[in-house]
Amino acid sequence: MGAILDQLSDEQRKEMERQYAVYTHGTSEVIPGDELKNKIAKSLLENKPLKVKLGLDPTAPDVHIGHTVVLNKLRQFQENGHIIQLIIGNFTGKIGDPTGKSVARVQLTDEEVERNAKTYLDQFGKVLDENKVELHYNAKWLSELKFEDVIHLAGKITVARLLERDDFEKRINANKPVSLHEFFYPLMQGYDSIHLESDIEIGGNDQYFNVLMGRHLQEQFGKEKQVVLTMPLLEGLDGVEKMSKSKGNYIGITEKPSEIYGKVMSIPDQLIVTYTELITDLSLSEKHSIRDELASGKAHPRALKMHLAKTIVRQFHGQEKAQEAEESFQKVFQQNKLPTDIDEVHWEGEQYITVPYLVTSLGMLGSTSETRRMIKNGGIKINQVKVTDIHLEIKVEDGLVIQVGKRKFKKLKLK
Repeated sequence: MGAILDQLSDEQRKEMERQYAVYTHGTSEVIPGDELKNKIAKSLLENKPLKVKLGLDPTAPDVHIGHTVVLNKLRQFQENGHIIQLIIGNFTGKIGDPTGKSVARVQLTDEEVERNAKTYLDQFGKVLDENKVELHYNAKWLSELKFEDVIHLAGKITVARLLERDDFEKRINANKPVSLHEFFYPLMQGYDSIHLESDIEIGGNDQYFNVLMGRHLQEQFGKEKQVVLTMPLLEGLDGVEKMSKSKGNYIGITEKPSEIYGKVMSIPDQLIVTYTELITDLSLSEKHSIRDELASGKAHPRALKMHLAKTIVRQFHGQEKAQEAEESFQKVFQQNKLPTDIDEVHWEGEQYITVPYLVTSLGMLGSTSETRRMIKNGGIKINQVKVTDIHLEIKVEDGLVIQVGKRKFKKLKLK
C-alpha cells in the first residue's frame, strides 16, 4: 500500500484524505480501512472511477428514510465521479435473504419482483442521480450458471462458515428448519461482486455476513478484493427501535412535506446528530459543526431540529416545499393556526355523531377507546376547540376541521 501512496502528489494525497474522511464518516465498519485508502489512491493515479456496489432485493417497495442511509453513502461516492452499481436482485429476491428471519422467507414471483423493483427505482431517484447509476438485474448472470458452476461456487465456502450466521444458528438451536436453498443466498450475492468486479460494497450492518461473502469469493476466484462499508441501522421516531413501517416509527420519503417536517420535529433530541450525519446531504464540516453546537449548548436543540427537518424535506421535495413546510409548522405550532394543506374528506355519514366515532370513522385513530384516551389527554380539537367530553355529540357541517394530536388534520366536505 505504501508504494501506491508514495506515488501521489501533494494535491492527490489531500484529495485522497478528503474522500476517505467523507466515505468513512458515519459508518459502522470499514473492512479494511487501509485498503479503502489504497483504492482511492489508485483511482486518482489512474484517473479511473471506483465501482461501488449496492445489492437490493425488491421485497418491500415502500422506501422510508431508514433505507436512505446506504443511498446517501452511495451519493457521496457518486458526487466524486465513481460508478454506482445498483443491483436489483430479481434472481436472489425470489429466494429471499434469510438475514434476521426466524423462518425462511416466502419466495417472490417474477411479477412481484418486477413491480417492487420499479417502485424502488422511482423512489431512489430522490437521493441518487439515476442518469449516473449502472442498473443491473442479477438474473442476467445467475440464471445462466450451470449446475456444475453452482457446485464449483459452493466449493469455495465451508458449511462451518455458513453456520456462523446468527440467524441460522438460532433457528437450528430452536429446532426450526433451515432450507438448503437459503445457504446459497450469500453465495449468490457474493457472486454478483465477482461478475461485476466491484471495488466497494455498501450494506447495512445487518448485512455484515452477506457483504463480506463478496470479498471472500473474489479472493477465491483470484480477483482483487472489494472493501466493505457497513452502515448503522437508523432508529425510528421513538429513538428506541429500528425504523420500520410495521412499527409505525418511520418517515416515508414520499410523504407530504408538512408530514415529514412534523415527524422530524417529533424525534428525541439525541437523534438530531444521528439523523443529520446519516440521512442528509450536508457537508462534513456542517455535520461536525452541528454536533459541536449541540454538545456545547451553543445552539438550542429545537433550532437544530428545524434545520434538520427543512433539510430533509428539501432533499425529497425541493427548496420551495421545504420553505412552505417550515412556514406551515410555525403557523400551526408556534402561532396556533390551522395548516393550509389539510386533507379534505367527503362525508356521507350521519349528520349527528359522537367525536370518538367520527375520529375512528375518518381513520385518524384505530379505535374509539384510543380516541377517548386521546380526548382525556387533551389531544383532540374540533374547529380548534379542545374536546373535553368523551361522549360529546356534534353536528357534522361543511368545512368542519378535526385535529388529532399535533399533526393529524382532516376537513369535512359535504356533498
